[in-house]
Amino acid sequence: MKLWRRLTQLLRYSTDRTTAQQRFEELLGYRFRDTALLTTALTHRSYSHADTNNRVSNERLEFLGDSVLGLVVAAQLYRDYPEMREGQLTQTKALLVSESTLSEVGRDLKLSEFVRLATEEDRSGGRDRPSIIADTLESVIGAVFLDGGLEPARDIVLRTIYTRREEILADSSRRNFKGELLELLQARGFGLPRYDVVAEEGPDHEKVFHVAVYVGDQELGSGSGLSKKDAEQKAAAMALERYASLFG
Repeated sequence: MKLWRRLTQLLRYSTDRTTAQQRFEELLGYRFRDTALLTTALTHRSYSHADTNNRVSNERLEFLGDSVLGLVVAAQLYRDYPEMREGQLTQTKALLVSESTLSEVGRDLKLSEFVRLATEEDRSGGRDRPSIIADTLESVIGAVFLDGGLEPARDIVLRTIYTRREEILADSSRRNFKGELLELLQARGFGLPRYDVVAEEGPDHEKVFHVAVYVGDQELGSGSGLSKKDAEQKAAAMALERYASLFG
């Protein structure tokens, strides 16, 4: 009976797997057992809001994938760079999991061809928006974790993201303002920065986030962007600029 159920599952997975999914799996280097997870990972919230028959988006998988990605990168940095102090590890990790890095990796995986967007979002350039590509990649990582466990998710993170670390770290244009601010505050004993979303504007498919960064009750800076991560980076950049003379 168990064998029959397994054969039924395999037949269903084969039937459900579309040509587009097969192409993406080849690019990713991973074959899903549960193709519904991949479909969800590739579904942007704009698509789920526009399609009354599909209310599931990749936002929950993005949340999970972000944590898996952070764990894998942090653990590997810890092993590979025993000489790095905590502040350096934090800054390096933040750079490797940044929106800029993830969007570049996502483009190499041709994620923009496979993500499901609402027509309006597609027409407005959402398919090439870095925040959407980066978030979708995190969703895919989360889906792989649920489908196959930590090891295949770890393999994808190391193979597609971590192997680029030397190139990324050598590129001076890739400033990680959040990491720099964190290191600066820790070195001066000011405590950890806190990022709060103070306002959101616009429809769900084109929302603008306004973020402020604080230490305790003191606001250090603010910024706006089409993703929370982008707004946080801009807030950190303002804080660094505003308090550069104070921190020395």
